Amino acid sequence: MINLVLWIVFGAIVGWLASLVMGSNRRQGMLRDIVIGIAGAFIGGWLLGRDISNDLFSLPSIITALVGAVVLLALVNLGTRGRVR
Repeated sequence: MINLVLWIVFGAIVGWLASLVMGSNRRQGMLRDIVIGIAGAFIGGWLLGRDISNDLFSLPSIITALVGAVVLLALVNLGTRGRVR
């Protein structure tokens, strides 16, 4: 149960940081931040070949998840607007 709570907190932080990087912070809420952050962690781990499940709040894990979340937001922006913002 505590792992679920930690993943939600981690997803919220990373999703919020990614939305700041991509300039979409005002258009998305906390739930979307959490989903983007958690999905970004999986995408970043897959892209960079890292397993971040054991050390969620370390700097390398946050950077890995942030890379994945930014890629995910870029793809979402590309699909919805036709351009990466």
